[in-house]
Amino acid sequence: MPAKLFAAQRSLPRLFSVALLALLALAVWQWRNGPPVAASMLALLPKGAGDELVQQAEQRMQEPLNRDLLLLVGHPQRQQAIALVQQLGQQWQASQRFERVQWSLDSDLAALRQQLRGNRLALLPAADRQLLIEQPDVFIQQRSAQLFDTFAGFNLLPPEQDWLGIGTRAQQALNPNSRIQADLGSGALLLEEPGMTWALLRVRTLGSAFDMQAPPAIAASVAAARAEVTAAGGQLLAAGGVLYAAAGQAKATREVSWIGGGATLGTLLLLLLAFRRPRVLVSLLPIGVALLAGCTACVLVFGQINVLTLVLGASLIGVAADYPQHYLSKSWGSAEWTSWGALRATLPGLTLSLGTNLVGYLALAFTPFPALTQIALFSAAGLIGAYLCSVCLLPAWLNGLRLRPPPSLLGFSSALLALRARLLGRVGSLPLLALLLLFCAGGLWQLHTQNDIRQWLGQQPQLLAEAKRIAEQTGQQPTSQFFLVRADDEAQLLERQAALAQRLDRAVAAGQLRGYRALSQLVAADSQRQPLRDALQRLPQHWQPLLAMGIPPAALQAELNELTDGAPPNLDQALAGPLGEAWRPLWLGAGVEGVAGLVSLQGQADSALLHSLGAYLPGVQLVDRLGELNGLFSATQLSAAQLKLVASAAILLLLCIPFGLAGALRVVCLPLLAALAALAGLGWLGQPLTLFSLFGLLLITAIGVDYAILMRENIGGAAVSLLGTLLSALTSWLSFGLLLVSDTPAIANFGLAISLGLLFCFILAPWAGTREPQTKAVPA
Repeated sequence: MPAKLFAAQRSLPRLFSVALLALLALAVWQWRNGPPVAASMLALLPKGAGDELVQQAEQRMQEPLNRDLLLLVGHPQRQQAIALVQQLGQQWQASQRFERVQWSLDSDLAALRQQLRGNRLALLPAADRQLLIEQPDVFIQQRSAQLFDTFAGFNLLPPEQDWLGIGTRAQQALNPNSRIQADLGSGALLLEEPGMTWALLRVRTLGSAFDMQAPPAIAASVAAARAEVTAAGGQLLAAGGVLYAAAGQAKATREVSWIGGGATLGTLLLLLLAFRRPRVLVSLLPIGVALLAGCTACVLVFGQINVLTLVLGASLIGVAADYPQHYLSKSWGSAEWTSWGALRATLPGLTLSLGTNLVGYLALAFTPFPALTQIALFSAAGLIGAYLCSVCLLPAWLNGLRLRPPPSLLGFSSALLALRARLLGRVGSLPLLALLLLFCAGGLWQLHTQNDIRQWLGQQPQLLAEAKRIAEQTGQQPTSQFFLVRADDEAQLLERQAALAQRLDRAVAAGQLRGYRALSQLVAADSQRQPLRDALQRLPQHWQPLLAMGIPPAALQAELNELTDGAPPNLDQALAGPLGEAWRPLWLGAGVEGVAGLVSLQGQADSALLHSLGAYLPGVQLVDRLGELNGLFSATQLSAAQLKLVASAAILLLLCIPFGLAGALRVVCLPLLAALAALAGLGWLGQPLTLFSLFGLLLITAIGVDYAILMRENIGGAAVSLLGTLLSALTSWLSFGLLLVSDTPAIANFGLAISLGLLFCFILAPWAGTREPQTKAVPA
């Protein structure tokens, strides 16, 4: 053995060991304050387009979605429901785990009555305002009937302070579409339905729903509360972003364990079956190095690593295991196998495989999605770590190992090649190619696209069912869609929101929108006040039904004077009062360019409808993050196809060096054809083409080139090369195929696309060989 070669075999393991220790030290330092893992899938989405005010508005609207938790505690007996919600609320308040726990009407009733009485005209809903202006006689008749209705519900203002009923109607606007009533004795917020009384419990958490520690603890508290309520003969419904986050974390942990553990165990069993030497299991070390390098690189660059990256990164196990198998599989050759000799023979192919894999993974980094950028960095760093471990350290640990793999596997590989040869002898390559293209055409004809942000989150049937039921009961169904309204001053802001509210009212009446909340509901715009004042001045002509009930004319006139003569409160005054609590988050305040306020929506609405509602209104901007992202998903599909072509061109240029242009074209075209066949397979299976499946096919281009290189080099003979390709494909299938069990549609679709691509890559790989195979011996 040459002295230089001997020195390299001694120095490489030492140098890599030092580098590995440094990597371990860096990882320990990064984890010194706990796992730097993020749970928010939304953090992996592109930042929304818009200025600083839009970003502030999005943050303001996302806070209640992330931190608020709504529970309904039900029991057939009214008093028992009240007792259960009081007990639960007191327990949670004492736990100091929450910022706020509300199970009763804890506001100052005197202050509520005072503000409602002074601001009732501004709070009057649009429909009631229109009725008062256009049909005052009907307005008075309805009020007369209401005074006689013993089931009218709880009213903050007694009749003697609200003879005309404007305060009663205004009170209903405080929580539209809701049947919530306050219990006068306990202050509990109740919902009544046949055979069941529901008590409302509102909770705001201390941290975000995407904190790694809080959501599981809160979900456990909800589960314990559910068990207590059920044991008492009641029911508990819960809805909130923190519960979705907890479910997502549990799912991610479970899937990382299943995918990572399953792929590692499968690879271990495959190695034992193929080589029958326990010592060969040290070839799993590159897997650990790959995962360590990927995690450390992501934390170093991004400050943390997302759970989605960990789930998809677990699939890197199959690719990382390929490198040692490149030279382990050469033990089926005729020459005496040694670790360093096999490495020297396969090192050019190993290096080419690394280069093509890096091109495929790094292509993901040039997309507008932080998710794919993080996955690309994780995978690239992991592959480099696995390559260096396989080249520098593993041969030393395998030095002296004498492999005697079972000849049956080589016989199976030879049988596959013989079957292929007979098939080609009878049919030929061109008819088979035509048949494959026909398969592709039929599948692509059936293929349909689907891009939806909900593919990232998956479905939680129980949580969705409970959230839907709570929304039906309470009328509260917050959404991330909202309108941002800008103006020069408060008066103009209220006018613009009032104009938008008119359109929203029509959408609500048509059933296209569940509801909304605007600042113009709390403080009426100037253009709305004068018609109301004029209508009130004409009201004495129509209040005869109230006089007939015995209400003194002086009392009615005094209330009328109070309504028409009182100075309306400004926006700051209205928001400062107890009634303004629900509207405070909608006020963004004054800035350099004027003032701004939000109009929040209830229930997810069609994006096109919302765009039409806000169209041509000055200062009104729809902020629809969901619609924006879905549109971006569709637009990015084109860039994904372009990236695939660029990646293929880069791989072609790289392969021209060892194989020449003709050989490189053959090696690259086969994975491209496999990717096309995988797309067709999605169509035949009725699965959609998503952004994730397209990016999965990007990786197929790189991984498939790896198989083609093995067959092209033909080290040890065609049967040995095909067997090595089969082992590599199996380890990849073990990892990527396990993604199919994921409950997250995006991950499962990603795994299906790659699994199909790997199948076709293996089938097509033998065509990468030369017409006259040149068997290269494995040096000792």
